[in-house]
Amino acid sequence: MDINVPKINGLEICRIIRESNSERPIIIISAYDGIEEKKEAFLRAADDYLVKPFLLEELLLRINSQMRRLTPKTEEKEKIVVEDLIIYPEDSKVFRSGEEISLTVKEFQLLVLLARANGRTLSKQYISDEVWKNQFQSTNNAIEVYINFLRKKIDKNFKTKLIHTRPGFGYYLSPL
Repeated sequence: MDINVPKINGLEICRIIRESNSERPIIIISAYDGIEEKKEAFLRAADDYLVKPFLLEELLLRINSQMRRLTPKTEEKEKIVVEDLIIYPEDSKVFRSGEEISLTVKEFQLLVLLARANGRTLSKQYISDEVWKNQFQSTNNAIEVYINFLRKKIDKNFKTKLIHTRPGFGYYLSPL
């Protein structure tokens, strides 16, 4: 927007636009290059100020810069949802029916592994390899103990049980 437009000052138009739409970017284009004019434009909530003469490429760069600010950030953090269980792997947070559940690192790793399996049964050997990374010879009993810890935290206080055993095969996460 130019400051010198017929009938009404461009700065007044800037104020009017800002009152009706606080999100719309406004770039003032003017032959005035003094600090007072620039100050007045920014006080009227202009987003940028470009002095004439200018290169068209510079104007396009400034327009693109303003448009990037308008574009909503659509990057959502990864979220795994199973029934009313929500897992945020990046934040190491777990919620069930809106209530945050505190888990140890190994419990969290085990829960994420089960959730990412999308209902497939995971063998104890696979769980051991993925969660414990062969740091020690995990016994079937250690995995059963951690599954039990998870059941107490994830399933105990809820009607729908999510952690299941498939005898002879392993464990899976599903709202059955």
